Amino acid sequence: MKYLNKLPGFIRTPSGIEWILFKKLPLIFSIGTAIACIPMLMIYVGNEIITPDQQRVIYQLLGVLFSVWFFVGAIAIGCIVVIIMKGPAYVADPYELPKENKKLEQHPNL
Repeated sequence: MKYLNKLPGFIRTPSGIEWILFKKLPLIFSIGTAIACIPMLMIYVGNEIITPDQQRVIYQLLGVLFSVWFFVGAIAIGCIVVIIMKGPAYVADPYELPKENKKLEQHPNL
């Protein structure tokens, strides 16, 4: 028995936008993280005492940061799923069905 038997005659689907997007994800992740972290760093470095308004801005920037990370992760998972789905098709081992009981087919299901 061989594992991962490829389906004979299967034509692989050419790659599309998923690879282009997957290769750009590190750049998107870096830019999104920098956009959220640079203002936070400026607030922390520029002030000895942080006011409540500045604290609120920091919390909002943390929300933006975690949202960017979440969306990049979700897009990465989606790209990986599409890449796997476009890969080669595999055949499972045959499964012989049990012998049928013809008496069960004569009565309708109630």
